[in-house]
Amino acid sequence: MGRKGPGFTIYCSFQSVITAVSSTTMDAPVLPMPAPLCLVTNKDDVLSLNPVALAVLRSVTQPLVVVAIAGLYRTGKSFLMNQLAQKRTGFPLGPTVRAETKGIWMWCLPHPRQQGVTLVLLDTEGLGDPNKDDDDSDTWIFTLALLLSSTLVYNSIGTIDQQALEQLRLVTELTKHIRVREEDDNPASNFVRVFPSFVWTVRDFTLQLRAGEKTLSEDEYLEQVLQLQTGNGKKAKERNELRRCLRNFFPRRKLFTMERPAAAADLPRLEELREDELQPGFRKQVDAFCRYIWEKAPVKVLPGGHQVTGSALAGLAEKYVAAITSGAVPCVESAVTALARAENSAAVEAAVAEYQRGMEQGLVLPTASRSALVAVHRDCEQRAIALFLSRAFADHERQYHAELVRKLEAAKEEFCRRNEEASEQRCHAVLRELWRDVELRLQNGDYVAPGGAQLFKEDLNRVLEEYKRRPGKGVRAEAVLEAFLREREGLAQVLKATEVQLELAERQREAAAAEAEAAQQAAEARLEEQRRTMEEHQRQLEQQLKEEQRAWLEEQQRVLEHHKKEYEALVQEGFKREAAAMQELITQLQMEKKNREQGTWISSALNFLGSILAPFLPGIAGKALNKLRRM
Repeated sequence: MGRKGPGFTIYCSFQSVITAVSSTTMDAPVLPMPAPLCLVTNKDDVLSLNPVALAVLRSVTQPLVVVAIAGLYRTGKSFLMNQLAQKRTGFPLGPTVRAETKGIWMWCLPHPRQQGVTLVLLDTEGLGDPNKDDDDSDTWIFTLALLLSSTLVYNSIGTIDQQALEQLRLVTELTKHIRVREEDDNPASNFVRVFPSFVWTVRDFTLQLRAGEKTLSEDEYLEQVLQLQTGNGKKAKERNELRRCLRNFFPRRKLFTMERPAAAADLPRLEELREDELQPGFRKQVDAFCRYIWEKAPVKVLPGGHQVTGSALAGLAEKYVAAITSGAVPCVESAVTALARAENSAAVEAAVAEYQRGMEQGLVLPTASRSALVAVHRDCEQRAIALFLSRAFADHERQYHAELVRKLEAAKEEFCRRNEEASEQRCHAVLRELWRDVELRLQNGDYVAPGGAQLFKEDLNRVLEEYKRRPGKGVRAEAVLEAFLREREGLAQVLKATEVQLELAERQREAAAAEAEAAQQAAEARLEEQRRTMEEHQRQLEQQLKEEQRAWLEEQQRVLEHHKKEYEALVQEGFKREAAAMQELITQLQMEKKNREQGTWISSALNFLGSILAPFLPGIAGKALNKLRRM
């Protein structure tokens, strides 16, 4: 039931894809795909995911613009997708009435206009294929295309008349097949927040875009077609329900009309035709369509504004297909929550790995001081937090943020331990070298001869002065020296010299005092480090929350403007009851926007973060919480 396009053999081995994926880097985020891959198979009306395509998708680390196309079978969908891919061939075009595409096929390509963004094209099997055994197959394919895309292209032929609208009847059934929230009494009211942009392409269009004497733009023509019809009969209500769904679910909508691409005799070999063999008007219209998609189609985002990458899209596809095959209704909130668990865990691991990589590259152990290590730590910690926050989402309980802090603190302490160990090794090596001459004189009995006590004092002072001058001893210099001198307390008895005993005791006291001072400074430094750590986490989280608020307010304003426009249309069309209901919804949305603008939720979130992080930063827990409570 599948098909094999050019380059299919490159992807026929799952192992070869995994090998290619493992070598992918951030600098090369899109695997070369010479041909599309089947992402969702539809065999015997049972949907399943292709693991090869999922592996390729997961290798894409960039944000995605996902463009899906749906429509009746044999209407030229695949040709348009090839044009978006800037390829003559790719998604195959069939010369017969047999539906060519089965399931959903995927093509990941570098975006032709946006740097650092991947364009994902999804070509779906045609709707209304008479050879299908299960009518639900159309519904689920359309539902998946809608849920996975950031722009949905609906392709049809002829004109937009009542028959063309009826072919979109499944839009009215979406409330039965999609839920935005787990507990949602009115799912349709939230569709506007999660549905993609809607682009309608009409091929073989022959009508003149006029209303009386007025010339209409394509978009004006679409809006005229979607105007509600008067009447209280059953047919009028059904027709208005479809129009209302299209207007309410897809506030961002666009129409492109295209003339027939070539003579009827040439249509079966459309992909073989040269550019100059296509009708000039058709070429111009297709170019306008492609430019619009390349320049206007948005990056796919999750509720809350988090941009979707390849791994996230693969996760969503798995969750939605699993729900469909189990007989459940796909729920956006449930899918995002499940996806967040996997993505946030990966974000923690990636951030910790970034921290460890930076510390390994930035440190030369032993460091001259703890502050030298801390300076590298701060830079690496800052980048690790930024990486985590850029990838994590829906972490409302901050459990993954807390996990990040725990692992970063553990990683820092491990570097501190290694730093101390390297310092001790270096200090012991220096003392062994400097003490070698003293050891030889002890063996030769030089210090028990007349004047030996004075000679020992001079040698001891020379060793200690040289030890102080030696660079690169690190943070344990005082502690190692204090232990070294304590181990040599017995020399006074061996040498039987009171002067030696007094000198050693004095040097031990000096070393112990220096070691105690260093320990006190280290303890104070740890408190300061924890304070800075807390502030850095709060600072970056606050920045992210403010950006989330900005994005939410923009989205809320967009929804409000859409509903206001719809309210005005309902009033103008004479639907007073529907207009009153719309006004109530507008008032509710305005109140939500006003409450969100106050920003008190941000201080609450920061307060909550402080309480979550306190167990991992015990040195400043009390101070931090008191400060947060005063916010």
